[in-house]
Amino acid sequence: MQNTQKHTGLGLGAAAAVAVLLSGLSSSCVTQKQYKDARDLAKSYQMQLYDQDQVVARLQTENDRLLMEMSRAPGTIESSYSDDVHERMGALQNMIDNLGRPPGDIEIFNLDGGRLYMIQDKVLFTSGSDALGEAGRKALQDLARTIQGASHGSIYVRGHTDADPVKRPETVKRFPHGNLQLSAARAVSVAAALVEAGVTDSEVVVVGFGKHKPVAANDSADHKRLNRRVEVFVSDK
Repeated sequence: MQNTQKHTGLGLGAAAAVAVLLSGLSSSCVTQKQYKDARDLAKSYQMQLYDQDQVVARLQTENDRLLMEMSRAPGTIESSYSDDVHERMGALQNMIDNLGRPPGDIEIFNLDGGRLYMIQDKVLFTSGSDALGEAGRKALQDLARTIQGASHGSIYVRGHTDADPVKRPETVKRFPHGNLQLSAARAVSVAAALVEAGVTDSEVVVVGFGKHKPVAANDSADHKRLNRRVEVFVSDK
C-alpha cells in the first residue's frame, strides 16, 4: 500500500513487508548469525526504504545467500522457509515496481516504532556548509509543529554526506575532520532549529555518520544527492 503523505516515496506497506520478513526469520530454525544478519538488514531497510533499487538488490542478495546456505546445510532451516522468503520478496517487489517515482526533497515514512523524515541537504544547506538557509528554517519550523502536534518519544537527528572528500580550503579549515565532522555539525544545526521552534531539547539525540551510511552507491551525481541528507526519526511514545 503506497503512503499518501505529501512528499512520500515508499511508505507503510513496504516498511511493513520488511518487518514481516524479519518476523518470519525469528520464528524459523535459523542460526544465531543468520538471524542477526537478517535483523540488522531489516533495520537498515527501515531507515533507507526510499532508495528503491538498493532495497530490491540487497533483499535479493540476502535471499540468494540464505538459499545457498540452505542447500549446503539441509536441516538448518525449516523447509517452508524458502517458500516464505520468495513470497515476501515477491510482495515487496510488486509494491516497489508500482511506485516508479524518484524521491522528493522531503520523504516521510511510517516505520515500526515511529516516523522518519528524510530531508535532502539542498533544502537545508549550501555545499560544504552547516548554516541553515531560510527555506531550511521554514521547513524545520513546519516539521517542529508536526512533531509537537502528536504524542512522541525521542527525536533522533542523523546527519549524512556523500563520499566526496572535503576539499575547499575554507571548508577544510572549518571541518578539519572532513565529512564526519560536517555531518555532525549539520545534524546539530537541524536539532537546534527544531528546539528553537519549540521541540524539547531533552528529547533530541544528535548523530553524525559522514559517508558511512549511504543509501546509494556514490557513483553518480544523482546517487550522491540521495546520500547527502539529514534524517529526523521521531519515535513513538
